[in-house]
Formats: sequence, structure tokens, C-alpha cells
Amino acid sequence: MDIHEYQAKELLATHGIQLPRGGLAYSPEQAHYRATEIGGDVWIVKAQVHSGARGKAGGVILCRSEKEVEEAAEKLLGRRLVTTQTGPKGKLINRLYVEEGIRIDRELYLGFVLDRKEERIVVVASSSGGMEIEEIAEKEPDSLVRCRIDPGFGMRDFEAREIAFGLGLDGKLIGKAVDTILACYRVFRDFDATMLEINPLVLSKDELRALDCKMSFDENALFRRPDISELRDKSQEDPRETFASDRGLSYVGLDGDIGCIINGAGLAMATMDMIKLSGGEPANFLDIGGGASPERVAKSFRAVLQDKNVQVILVNIFAGINRCDWVAEGVVKALEEVGVKMPLVVRLAGTNVEKGKKILVERAPDVIVADTLAEAAEHAVSALKEVRKNAA
Repeated sequence: MDIHEYQAKELLATHGIQLPRGGLAYSPEQAHYRATEIGGDVWIVKAQVHSGARGKAGGVILCRSEKEVEEAAEKLLGRRLVTTQTGPKGKLINRLYVEEGIRIDRELYLGFVLDRKEERIVVVASSSGGMEIEEIAEKEPDSLVRCRIDPGFGMRDFEAREIAFGLGLDGKLIGKAVDTILACYRVFRDFDATMLEINPLVLSKDELRALDCKMSFDENALFRRPDISELRDKSQEDPRETFASDRGLSYVGLDGDIGCIINGAGLAMATMDMIKLSGGEPANFLDIGGGASPERVAKSFRAVLQDKNVQVILVNIFAGINRCDWVAEGVVKALEEVGVKMPLVVRLAGTNVEKGKKILVERAPDVIVADTLAEAAEHAVSALKEVRKNAA
């Protein structure tokens, strides 16, 4: 789960990390008030969307008067910001962060990320801030400083000092950098984050301040972090994925037109590969999990049908913990209650497979039943071609 910049900065502030003064605004009038409240003669108006590269896309505006702040807010609010990370649809701007402009003497990069393979927290820092980490790695690879943190010990002072020295900071700033790095680690650890990125971390008048911040969290840990869960902004998410996640389904939206309902991540990946091999494009990754009750299967159909691009649905279930007759009952339930008006291909294998196929033949005669994954993918692609032919 991602959160907005201003929310991430609020979490940083709880651990004493220095920040420019700022405030949230939902309207041009409120933005004007925030600028007056902050004071000074330079402000930055920032679109609050779940994306990096906002500045390059026009989502960060420098203002030198309260009137300019209000005009910037008028320009941004209600617009969809398209960046290199959002895709062509962009993200809706419905809130802004107005921040004081500060003198920047130097920009640094500081990031923490969870390496699941190594089971370590990896710290990446660079003396070249202000760029995306991919750009830094490509253009200035020698500036990167890396450190792997053993979660059993946590981050220790000497590790933070090594990073601070690696950034080439003056001796009088080493202590402040160590405090900032350790505080960031504690934020990462205490809130079950999977990513924390401060870019840039700026040196301003002998102080280190977080000018921008992004954070992501482990959704599997949100049950014990209700305060973090409340920071979720569904308007920034793919509505298909939001619908599915609210119903306990693992769903990732794609750009194709063959909807997939599958149990098991590995089988889902294999199914999508087979669809592409057969000449089609999957519309989603959907793993219904181990407990494929009829009700859960029906929920999966509703999730897939949230995508208006879907023209054919392929169900591929290998029943171990599940039972094929349960899945077949769910398919029938979906046809009756959800109203599936498009070609439906079902491939069942495993426990009670014959019972499952019998239910489909007797109660859902329009369903295309396949014996193998390759056959199911071919049927789905053929059905899609027929749909397109009829539409033409």
C-alpha cells in the first residue's frame, strides 16, 4: 500500500526527522491560507498523487506570492496528472501540499527497501539526489552507497556512519546524518514499511531536511497497523484492484481482454503465458486462493467483470485443497446471480473433477469445458475472435 508525500512526512516527523513547514489544501482558497500561515516569500505547491516524477509532469509548481499559490492550486486540482509512472490515464489530483521554499545547498538521496530474497533491509544512498534512483544508477553509479541491515540486530550506529561518510559530508554534519539515517530506519521498522525513499534529502543551512518522501507498506501487516491502514487513498488505486482487494482477492489489472480466474499464483502465471502463446492477451491476474467456495468464485466473477474490456473469461482450477464440484457450483452461482453474458471457458483438474464437470454439463450447458490448460487457452482465444467477428 502506498501513501501520499504529506502522510509519509507526518510519519517521519514522529521520529524527529527535519522537514520544511507545510500544510494540506483541498481548494485554491485553502492553499492561499496555507501560504499565509506558513509565511515567507517562496512556496512550493505539490500535487499529492501516488507517483514519482511529478515535477517533470508539471505537478510541482514554484510560487512567489500567495496569489500565485492560489493560481497554481486552481490549475492542479481536479486534473489528472500523467507521469512516467502513472500510465496514460494518470492520477487524479484532489489534494495539494503547500510547502515553504528553502535554500538548497546540496541534494542527497536516501532509500530503504525490503529485499525479500535476502531477508534484509537494504539501504541505498547517493550524493546525487533529485534524480530517480534508476537515473543515478545509470549516470553516476560510483555515487551509490549500499548497506544491508540484519533485522535480528537492527541498524547500528557504525553502519549509519559508514553511509554518512560515503555521502562525502563534512565532519560537522556526520552526526546529524547519522541521526537522520537511524531515524529513517526506525520509521521503516516501526510501521512495517517495504520502501522508504527520501529524494531529495537536502542540506540547507547546516541542517538535513527531507524535501520529498515516498513510502510503501506490507499489506499483510496492516491488520496490526490500523493507523497506517487509515492512510489508504482508494482514489489513487486501480478501481478493479480496489474492488477485488476489498473482497479478499489477489488481483492485478492488465491491459488485455481475456479475464482469468485461477487458484495459485504459479498456475495463474502459467495460464497468462499460455493465453499469450495462443495469441491472446490476459486482462488480469486473479488468484482466488485455497478456499474456493461457491461464494468466493462468484465474488471473483464480479471482480473480473469490473473490467469493461473483458470479453471472454477463462477459469482454470487445480483442486487440491479446493474441490472441483465447489468451483463448478460457484460458476453456476455466478451465471445465475452475476449475469455473465460472455463466453466462459472452464478447465478443472484434481479433487472431484468428474463431479465438477458433470455439474457444468448439466446446469451450465453454454460453458466451454476444457481438459487441459493449452486447450482452455485455445478455446478462450477462439471465443474472443468470434466475439470480435460478431461485433464487426
